[in-house]
Order: sequence, then C-alpha cells, then structure tokens
Amino acid sequence: MNNIKINKLEIENVKRVKAVKIEPTANGLTVIGGKNRQGKTSVLDAIAWALGGDRYKPSEAQREGSVIPPNLHIVMSNGLVVERKGKNSDLKVIDPDGQKGGQQLLNDFVEQLALDLPKFMQSTSKEKANILLQIIGVGNRLAELELKENELYNQRRAIGQIADQKKKFAKEQPYYPDAPKEPISASKLIKQQQDILARNGDNERKRQNLLYFEAQAADIQKRINEMLEKQKSILADLEIARKSALDLHDESTGELEENISNIETINVKVRANLDKDKAEEDAQGYENQYNKLTTQISDIRQSKIDLLKNAQLPLEGLSVEDGELTYNGKKWDCMSGSDQLKVSTAMVRKLNPKCGFVLLDKLEQMDLDTLQEFGQWLEQEGLQAIATRVSTGDECSILIEDGYAAGAEKIEEQAEAAPVWKAGEF
Repeated sequence: MNNIKINKLEIENVKRVKAVKIEPTANGLTVIGGKNRQGKTSVLDAIAWALGGDRYKPSEAQREGSVIPPNLHIVMSNGLVVERKGKNSDLKVIDPDGQKGGQQLLNDFVEQLALDLPKFMQSTSKEKANILLQIIGVGNRLAELELKENELYNQRRAIGQIADQKKKFAKEQPYYPDAPKEPISASKLIKQQQDILARNGDNERKRQNLLYFEAQAADIQKRINEMLEKQKSILADLEIARKSALDLHDESTGELEENISNIETINVKVRANLDKDKAEEDAQGYENQYNKLTTQISDIRQSKIDLLKNAQLPLEGLSVEDGELTYNGKKWDCMSGSDQLKVSTAMVRKLNPKCGFVLLDKLEQMDLDTLQEFGQWLEQEGLQAIATRVSTGDECSILIEDGYAAGAEKIEEQAEAAPVWKAGEF
C-alpha cells in the first residue's frame, strides 16, 4: 500500500490565516514562506488540527476579528476528504465512496509525530534512541545487553584496580635468590645436631676403649712372663681396637650451629620470597579475570551490533550507541540539519508506513543547500514535507502575506497557484 499524502488543502479564518489554498508537491519539500506574523505557522497548525483531532486545536482557533468560523478542507491522496467547518468546527471525513466517518479513519494513517516533528527533534538523544529501539522492536533485548555490559564493565574495572594494586605490591616486595624455598625448622636443625653429637660420643667411647686396652697391654707387658696366654688375647683385642679406630672422623656441627644462630634471618628472607610469589600469583589471577571480563564485554558489544544489524532500521546508517541515537556514526548534536530532518522523517515513516507526510515549522535556520539536500532526499524516498520558513526567496513554494497567499485576493483565485519550487530546482 502506498503511503498517504496531502493533495490539496484550503484554510479559512484559522488563527492568522484569512484564506489560503495550497497543492503541495507530492514528493519533496513544499516551503511556505513569508515574513513574521503573516500566518505561515497558522497553516501548519490548521493541518495538524484537521488531521490530528481536537488535541491539536489552537486555543484561539478562529481568526481574530472574523465573524466567520474556521473552515478547513483537505483532500488526501487516498481520496479521503477531511473537513472542519461550522460554529463548532465539527470533523467530517468522507471516503472515496461518499461514506462519512470520523477521527478513527484518520488515525489509521496519520502519525502523531508527523504533526509535531519538532517534539521529536527537541527530545534528548536517549529519548530518540528509545523511540527508535521501540520502533524496531529490540529495545528490551538491547537494554538487557547494556545492563549486562555495564555490570561486567564495573566488575572488570574493580578487578583491574585490584590487579594493579597486587602488581605494585608484588613489585615492592624484597626478594632473596640465595634463600631456601621453605622456612627452616629450628627443631630439625637441633635434631641433626643431636644426631652428630651422638655419633661423636660413640667415637669418644671407642677412643676410650683404645686407651683402656693400651693400658691393659702395658700392664700385661710387665707381667708378660706370667700371662703369655692372656697377652695373646689382649694383643688380639688390641689389634681389633686399632683397626676399628683407624678410619674414624669426627663431623663438624659448625654449619648447623651457624644456621641455628641465623635461623630467623634466613626465615625472614624465605617468608619475603613466599609473599612475593603469592603477590605475583594473585596479580596474575586478577589479570586473568580482567582479560576474561574484557572478552565477555566484547562479546556483548558484538551482540548489540548484530542485534541492530539484523533489525529493520528506518534509515540506513541509523543506530544506537551507548544509549544514544546515531546516524553514520554521529550523535544528534553532531549531525547536519539535513541529516536531522532525514532521521526524524524516516522515524515517522517507520512508526506508521501509511503516513507519507510531515509538517515542519521554522526552517529558516536551514541554509539553501541544506534545504535542497533534504528536498532531494524526500523526492528520492517518495515522502512529502510541508514546511514554513521566514523568507520571500525563490526556495518558497508559496508566500503568505497578511493571511493570504501573496498576490491573491480570493481563495478561488489561489486554485491556479501551483507550487513554484521543488527540492533541487533552485
């Protein structure tokens, strides 16, 4: 189904408008020009009232000084005729078959945002982004991903801070490469010392045994004549004793005594090394957690990108980044005026594909190049925009002077006044 636009409109006695008849260009930009306080904005207000319902009715709808009530007559491209006239400005909608209807017929194709586009353009970047996400149906899922991303980001930041602290702490710890890997036990060293002393005591007993047999040998020598048999036995024992004592060597306890005396100094070094190893291990653990969270955040961000890529966006290049609306990578405040108008109009089309028009007030802040670029885009997209501009230049399709179309005295005479400019023709 083709989108629906405004073919013709006639307005009498609405706000500043006395009598105006316009046939907007079907595809492109129709600019209503004129000086201030001549009735340009009143034309847009009248259209919004006619199509949008009483919520758009001006507080003082009837032109000041007029005794004739407002008269609105709009013909849509789908054949519907919309009228508001009479004392109460009652709405009458007539379909192509001549059947009458009401606001419900209009609500099917009139997008409210199209009647009040500045409301969208003046909203915050996050509000624009939320509207877009709701339009394409991924708002809730993207919000979940962003919440998860923020949680992981905050968690990663905390982990990163701890990792940095651990690295700094580990770096500041002293290290002694000559120290043992484990603390020295004093009881173990004492036990080793006692074992050596026991062995040395046994050696001493063997020495005493040698002296004893030597003494016995001397005594036997004196009594050799009387104790030859005993001398042989003693000499044999003496020989055995000598052989037993021949290879004896006492072990030194000096190193153990030194280790015992230095045990606390050594253990200080060992504990320092263990603390440094533990600090480095902790730092590496937190760094691994940080890297893991970084990977998870990257995966979530890719999911967000994929979610938006797979959605049917109103305009190519439109996206949401960090909760804000972007177009071709630029946020709203960095977009050109033409791009802002494109985005806003595309959003209206996506909200209601049947609505083929938008109303724009006060385009005087747009230079001619911007107007031309926006007008060409509208033609290319098959969309219609009716806008006002404080100007009397050639870019204006129609000029309003004192509530009339310039140069026309009666509304019937305006029927022949077709738009003199379309986007791209000046």
